[in-house]
Amino acid sequence: MKFYRRLYVGESIRKVNKVKWKLCVGAGQFQVYLITLSGTTDQLDIFHCAMLKQKHLDRKALYVVGIAGNKGEAYQLVGKMLADTLAAGMGGDIKRYLLSMSAKRKGEGA
Repeated sequence: MKFYRRLYVGESIRKVNKVKWKLCVGAGQFQVYLITLSGTTDQLDIFHCAMLKQKHLDRKALYVVGIAGNKGEAYQLVGKMLADTLAAGMGGDIKRYLLSMSAKRKGEGA
Protein backbone atom coordinates (compact mmCIF):
# COMPACT_ATOMS: atom_id res chain seq x y z
CA MET A 1 0.00 0.00 0.00
CA LYS A 2 1.34 3.36 -1.03
CA PHE A 3 0.17 6.76 0.15
CA TYR A 4 -0.04 9.89 -1.96
CA ARG A 5 2.46 12.48 -0.69
CA ARG A 6 -0.15 15.23 -0.62
CA LEU A 7 -2.72 12.95 0.99
CA TYR A 8 -6.24 14.37 1.22
CA VAL A 9 -7.36 13.95 4.83
CA GLY A 10 -10.84 14.54 6.24
CA GLU A 11 -11.39 16.92 9.14
CA SER A 12 -12.51 14.12 11.46
CA ILE A 13 -9.25 12.19 11.08
CA ARG A 14 -6.88 12.83 13.95
CA LYS A 15 -3.29 11.51 14.11
CA VAL A 16 -2.94 10.72 10.41
CA ASN A 17 0.34 8.87 10.83
CA LYS A 18 -1.23 6.55 13.41
CA VAL A 19 -4.14 5.82 11.07
CA LYS A 20 -1.72 5.09 8.21
CA TRP A 21 0.32 2.77 10.43
CA LYS A 22 -2.82 0.88 11.49
CA LEU A 23 -3.83 0.50 7.85
CA CYS A 24 -0.43 -0.93 6.97
CA VAL A 25 -0.34 -3.46 9.82
CA GLY A 26 -3.98 -4.51 9.41
CA ALA A 27 -5.31 -3.19 12.71
CA GLY A 28 -9.07 -2.70 12.65
CA GLN A 29 -10.57 0.79 12.64
CA PHE A 30 -14.26 1.63 12.77
CA GLN A 31 -14.48 5.06 11.17
CA VAL A 32 -11.97 5.10 8.32
CA TYR A 33 -12.78 5.23 4.63
CA LEU A 34 -10.11 5.09 1.94
CA ILE A 35 -10.05 6.84 -1.41
CA THR A 36 -7.74 5.03 -3.81
CA LEU A 37 -6.83 5.26 -7.46
CA SER A 38 -8.87 2.66 -9.29
CA GLY A 39 -7.14 -0.26 -10.92
CA THR A 40 -9.86 -0.30 -13.61
CA THR A 41 -11.08 2.32 -16.08
CA ASP A 42 -12.78 4.16 -13.20
CA GLN A 43 -10.91 7.03 -11.62
CA LEU A 44 -11.30 6.45 -7.87
CA ASP A 45 -12.58 3.85 -5.44
CA ILE A 46 -14.08 4.62 -2.03
CA PHE A 47 -14.35 1.85 0.52
CA HIS A 48 -14.32 1.15 4.25
CA CYS A 49 -10.97 0.03 5.61
CA ALA A 50 -12.51 -3.29 6.72
CA MET A 51 -12.34 -4.31 3.05
CA LEU A 52 -8.57 -4.58 3.52
CA LYS A 53 -9.21 -7.77 5.50
CA GLN A 54 -10.54 -9.58 2.42
CA LYS A 55 -8.07 -11.97 0.88
CA HIS A 56 -8.91 -11.13 -2.74
CA LEU A 57 -7.87 -7.49 -2.33
CA ASP A 58 -4.28 -6.83 -3.38
CA ARG A 59 -3.14 -4.43 -0.66
CA LYS A 60 0.26 -3.92 -2.26
CA ALA A 61 -1.32 -2.49 -5.42
CA LEU A 62 -3.39 0.13 -3.57
CA TYR A 63 -2.47 3.78 -4.00
CA VAL A 64 -4.28 5.72 -1.27
CA VAL A 65 -4.96 9.35 -2.14
CA GLY A 66 -7.42 10.18 0.64
CA ILE A 67 -8.51 9.14 4.12
CA ALA A 68 -11.89 10.12 5.54
CA GLY A 69 -13.86 9.50 8.73
CA ASN A 70 -17.12 8.58 6.98
CA LYS A 71 -18.55 8.14 3.51
CA GLY A 72 -19.92 11.69 3.33
CA GLU A 73 -16.52 13.11 4.20
CA ALA A 74 -14.97 10.88 1.53
CA TYR A 75 -17.32 12.39 -1.06
CA GLN A 76 -16.32 15.88 0.12
CA LEU A 77 -12.65 14.99 -0.37
CA VAL A 78 -13.38 13.74 -3.88
CA GLY A 79 -15.10 17.08 -4.53
CA LYS A 80 -11.95 18.87 -3.35
CA MET A 81 -9.83 16.67 -5.62
CA LEU A 82 -12.11 17.54 -8.52
CA ALA A 83 -11.87 21.26 -7.74
CA ASP A 84 -8.06 21.02 -7.64
CA THR A 85 -8.11 19.12 -10.94
CA LEU A 86 -10.31 21.72 -12.61
CA ALA A 87 -8.16 24.56 -11.26
CA ALA A 88 -5.12 22.89 -12.82
CA GLY A 89 -6.89 22.89 -16.20
CA MET A 90 -7.14 19.11 -16.52
CA GLY A 91 -10.90 18.86 -16.99
CA GLY A 92 -12.38 16.15 -14.80
CA ASP A 93 -9.53 13.65 -15.03
CA ILE A 94 -8.74 13.33 -11.32
CA LYS A 95 -6.65 10.19 -11.73
CA ARG A 96 -4.35 11.79 -14.33
CA TYR A 97 -4.06 14.95 -12.18
CA LEU A 98 -3.03 13.02 -9.06
CA LEU A 99 -0.52 10.91 -10.97
CA SER A 100 0.98 13.98 -12.62
CA MET A 101 1.28 15.74 -9.25
CA SER A 102 2.95 12.64 -7.82
CA ALA A 103 5.43 12.59 -10.74
CA LYS A 104 6.17 16.31 -10.25
CA ARG A 105 6.90 15.75 -6.60
CA LYS A 106 9.31 12.93 -7.40
CA GLY A 107 11.06 15.13 -9.97
CA GLU A 108 11.52 17.88 -7.37
CA GLY A 109 13.26 15.44 -5.05
CA ALA A 110 10.73 16.08 -2.30
